[in-house]
Amino acid sequence: MKNIVIDNKRINPIELARRLGGISTIAMIQERLGIDRARAIYLIYRLRKEGFVKTNYGRDKVRVYRISPLNALKGIDYIDILNKYAPVGLAKSEIYEIYGRIPSIEETLVYAITQKNIRFYIACLALFRQVRDWSELYRLAKGKGIVREVAALYDISRLVVPKVRKMPVRFKNLALPKKTDKYKYLVNGFSSDSFQEIEKKWKVYISLNSSDLDEYRGIHT
Repeated sequence: MKNIVIDNKRINPIELARRLGGISTIAMIQERLGIDRARAIYLIYRLRKEGFVKTNYGRDKVRVYRISPLNALKGIDYIDILNKYAPVGLAKSEIYEIYGRIPSIEETLVYAITQKNIRFYIACLALFRQVRDWSELYRLAKGKGIVREVAALYDISRLVVPKVRKMPVRFKNLALPKKTDKYKYLVNGFSSDSFQEIEKKWKVYISLNSSDLDEYRGIHT
């Protein structure tokens, strides 16, 4: 990866891609770097060779460049993983990607719960059937402060998702609330009419009712 000369200074293409990161046109690059059009076109050419540029067309067929070092890697979308297993489909209003590796089920589950969104809560129930590394799940959940939330949603998943493995005793003991622990909300201000025993067990107010899980009905495999 050869350096690029700008203002008589050599700069690594990765650093240039970071500097120009985002959406740009040739005119925008000219203005940002104080260079002429020919030089801006050359820089796009060099960055594209490294895989850092994705090209689209805007109005009047003007080329628009999305510049990032991450473009050289294949991104894995959390939502794709959720949609692979869940009967409820999640729309991609935003892109959440992991580059250079495939995120684990445990990581995706924790990601889904931290979104604090009912559709994500419903979708993530299917992931409990795929959990294999409970130690990793606990570590990630503890880091986000959502161990009890994970445990509560796990108990709900056992009611609607077939063949979910038993939670390890160690995880359960670590997750159980202490007497001094206060109740937490999945979604502020909402509690369940259907899962009150689970709420009491984990001291987590659940923003789901049985009717919210109709998409799981009839799943037997």
